[in-house]
Amino acid sequence: MASGRNGIQKAPNLRNSSSFKSKLPSSNVRRSSSVSPAGADAVSGRVRVAVRLRPRNGEELAADADFADCVELQPELKRLKLRKNNWESDTYEFDEVLTEYASQKRVYEVVAKPVVESVLDGYNGTVMAYGQTGTGKTYTLGRLGDEDTSARGIMVRSMEDIFSSITVETDSIMVSYLQLYMETIQDLLNPTNDNISIVEDQKTGDVSLPGATVVEIRDQQSFMEILRIGEAHRFAANTKLNTESSRSHAILMVQVRRSVLGTEFNGENDGSTHSTNNFRPPIIRKGKLVFVDLAGSERIHKSGSEGHTLEEAKSINLSLSALGKCINALAENSTHVPVRDSKLTRLLKDSFGGTSRTSLVVTIGPSPRHRGETVSTILFGQRAMKVENMLKIKEEFDYKSLAKRLEIQLDKLIAENERQQKAYEDEVEGIRLEAQRRISEAERDCAEALKEEKMKCQMDYMESIKTLEEKWMLNQQNHTNNGFAGNTYPKEGDLPSGNEEVTELRKSLQNEIRLRKAAEEEVNNLKDRLLRSTNPELAGGSSDIFSLQKMLEEETQQKKKLEEEVKILQSQLSQLMLEANQTRSGLDRGRSNGTVGLDSLPSLRHLQSKDGFNGERPSIANLHEQVGLHKILSLLESDDPNVRIHAVKVVANLAAEEANQEKIVEAGGLSSLLMLLRSYEDETIRRIAAGAIANLAMNESNQELIMAQGGICLLAMTADDAEDPQTLRMVAGAIANLCGNDKLQTRLRSEGGIKALLGMVRCRHPDVLSQVARGIANFAKCESRAASQGSKHGRSLLIDDGALPWIVQNANNEASLIRRHVELALCHLAQHEVNAKDLISGGALWELVRISRDCSRDDIKALACRTLTSSPTFQAELRRLRIEV
Repeated sequence: MASGRNGIQKAPNLRNSSSFKSKLPSSNVRRSSSVSPAGADAVSGRVRVAVRLRPRNGEELAADADFADCVELQPELKRLKLRKNNWESDTYEFDEVLTEYASQKRVYEVVAKPVVESVLDGYNGTVMAYGQTGTGKTYTLGRLGDEDTSARGIMVRSMEDIFSSITVETDSIMVSYLQLYMETIQDLLNPTNDNISIVEDQKTGDVSLPGATVVEIRDQQSFMEILRIGEAHRFAANTKLNTESSRSHAILMVQVRRSVLGTEFNGENDGSTHSTNNFRPPIIRKGKLVFVDLAGSERIHKSGSEGHTLEEAKSINLSLSALGKCINALAENSTHVPVRDSKLTRLLKDSFGGTSRTSLVVTIGPSPRHRGETVSTILFGQRAMKVENMLKIKEEFDYKSLAKRLEIQLDKLIAENERQQKAYEDEVEGIRLEAQRRISEAERDCAEALKEEKMKCQMDYMESIKTLEEKWMLNQQNHTNNGFAGNTYPKEGDLPSGNEEVTELRKSLQNEIRLRKAAEEEVNNLKDRLLRSTNPELAGGSSDIFSLQKMLEEETQQKKKLEEEVKILQSQLSQLMLEANQTRSGLDRGRSNGTVGLDSLPSLRHLQSKDGFNGERPSIANLHEQVGLHKILSLLESDDPNVRIHAVKVVANLAAEEANQEKIVEAGGLSSLLMLLRSYEDETIRRIAAGAIANLAMNESNQELIMAQGGICLLAMTADDAEDPQTLRMVAGAIANLCGNDKLQTRLRSEGGIKALLGMVRCRHPDVLSQVARGIANFAKCESRAASQGSKHGRSLLIDDGALPWIVQNANNEASLIRRHVELALCHLAQHEVNAKDLISGGALWELVRISRDCSRDDIKALACRTLTSSPTFQAELRRLRIEV
C-alpha cells in the first residue's frame, strides 16, 4: 500500500468496482448445454469489506472520558481516519463504513444480503466477522433477537430471506454448526463428535466435512433452535476485554438446494410422439452459505489470560496469523499460499481466492488504548479487499425428479392401457355372450322346427300307412272276387303279370307289419325288465332285500317319532322364549369382571312349565332340571337351524350364571360350543356360541380347559372370518378373559391369541375396541406381575406382536372405556425396564407424561408418575428433553 506525502495511506481505487449491493448479472454467466457445474464460466468477484465501529462501553466512558476517539468515520465517503495524534491521522477506504449508530438491518443489507441473493442463484457465499475481542463480532453475526427483534443478527436475517425465497415442497435447506477450538473441529449440534476431519476433493478442490451432523430444516423456528443449541455448546470465557469472550471460531454452513423453473417434462401432452425436449429434466442449483464468527484477536497482557485460557488465546492468535498470511499471499499474487498452516485456512480456502462470493465485516472499537489492535484489524481488511475470487455457479440436472415424473407418466399410461384392455375384454365378452345367446336362440328355433318337422313326418307316415292299408283291403277284395279265397296271400308267380303295383304294395305292407311286430316285442321286453327291477319277487330277489325293507320302515317310523319329539321340544322352547319378560346383556361395560353376555338372547327369567306346577314360573337356571341339560345340549346338533339357535341361546344364558358353568362343562357343553364354532358358518350361532364361551372363560379352571381343547385357535379363526361387530365383540371378550390368566400367557400368544385380538381392531366398532383394550390391559398386567416376581425376562410379547403402535394411537381415545384400559396397559408395559427403549422410540413416553398429568383416574395417574420416576431410561430421556414430571 502506497503512502502519500502527509503519511496518509491510500486504499486501492474502488470507484471502478461494482457496487457492494449489486448482483452478478445473468448475462455474464455462460452455461453449457449440459448445465453442469463445469459448464459455467467463472466470474471475477473481489472480497467485499465493511468496517463497523462499536460504541463506547461503560468502562471506556469512565476511563477514556478525557480522551477523544482514535477513529473518525466518514460514511458518506466510505472511509475512516485513524488518529496518530492531535494533528495527524491515516485515512482508509472501504466498501462500506458503518457508524456506531448503524442498525442491525442496515448492516445485514450492505454486508450479507448480496451474498444471500448470490447463494439463492447457485453460487457459494461467505460472510465473516473479524476484529479484536469485545468489538461486537458475535453481536453482528449471531445475535438471536429473542427479546428485541430489531437486534437480530446476520444469521437470523439471512435465513428469513432464504425461507421467503424458496418453496418448501421442492427445495431443501441443510445446516451444520461447528467450532474450531484449539485446532480441533467440533460439532456444536453433537458435542460427542469432537474431532471431525477435513476432506478435500482432488478434482474440484472443494472442502467438505463428512463427519459433521447435517440437519434439514423446514422453517425459521427449527433454525433458531439449532442456533440456541450451538451457542450453548460453544466455548466462552471471562477476560478483561469481554465477560463472555468466544474461545473458538464458530462456523455455520447452510446448503441451499433449489429447483429452477424452466422447460420441464409435461405429463399431460397427448401427442403421438414426444421429442427429447419434452423430457428435459428440471435444473437444480446448489449454493453453500458459510457464516464465520472468528474468535477475537487479543494481546495477552491486555486480556489477562492465564492457564488454560492462555493456551486458548495462543491457539486463536496462531490461527488468525495463518489466515493473515494467506490473505497477504493472495493480495500480493504470490505463487504459494500457505493454506495448510491451519485448519481455519483450510476451511476458508474457498472463501479467499476460491469460487465463493465473500463479504467481510471488520469490527473495531473507539478507545485510544486499543489503537494498535484497531490498526491491525483495519490493515487486515485492507489486504482482504485485494483478494479476487472466481465465482462459479453450481447447477445440475434433477434426473431423480425427471425419473419420478416419467414413472408417474408411465403409471398413467399403464393404467390407461389397462382400462382400454379391460374395455376391450368387456366388449369381446359382450360380443361372446351375444353370440352365445343368438346361438342358443338358433338352436332352440332349430329344435322346435325339427320337432314340428318330425311330427309332420310322423303324421305323413301314418297317413301313408292308412292309405296303403285301404289300398291293400281294396286289392284283397278284388283278388277274392277273381278266385283267390281265404286269407292266404297269392304267391308272386300266381299274380297276374301285369299287376306290378299290387306286388309293390304287398311288399311294403309286409315290411311295415314286420317292423311293427319288432317294435311291439321291444316294448314288451322293456316292460318285463322294468317290472323285474321294481318287484323283487318277480325278479327272484333274495330274503335280504325284504329284511332291508323292513329295517328301512322301522328307521322311518323311529325318525318320525324323533321328529315329533323334536317338534314338541321346539314348541315348548318357543313358548318359553315368548314368555320371557326381559333380555340379559352379557357384556356389562361398567363392570370390571368382564362378563360377556348376548344382546340378542332373552334371559328367560321366568318360565312356565307345561304341567303348571301350581302356577309357579321357574327361572331359566332350573331349565336343565325340567328338560334335562343333556337333552338341551343334544339339540345343539339338530338338523333344524331354528332348534340349534334356540338351544345355543338357552346354553349361553345358563352360562351367564356362575352356578351353572360347572354343570355345563361337566355335561360336555364346552366341547359342544367349540364344535359349533368349528363346524357351523351361521353367523348367529357363532355369535351366541362365542358369547357362551366368553361367559365360561370367566372361570379360571374353564380357561385351562378352553386352551386344552384348542379353543383359542377356534376363536382366532372365528375372528379372522367374522365381519359382524357383535360376533367380534363376543370373540374379543372371550380372548380378553383368557388374557387375564398368568399361566396361559406364552401359550395364548403362541396359538395366535394376541394376533387375533389385534386383528379385530379392523372393525373399529367401539364395543369391539373396548374388549380388545381390556384384553391387552389384562395381558400387560400379567406380564408386569411376572416381571416383578422374576419369572418374566425380555421385552413384552405385546411389543413383539406389534401391539405398541395401536396402544399409543388409542391412549387418548375419545371413548372413556377404551382410553382407561389402554392407559392401564401402557403403564403396566412401562413398569418393565426392558420395554423402556421401545416405548420411547414408539412415542409412548409422551402419552405416559400426559397420563401422569391429565388422567381422570387417580390410581392410573399415580401409577404413571411412579413408573416415570422409577425408570432410569425414562428419567434420562426426560432430562434430555427438559421435561419435568
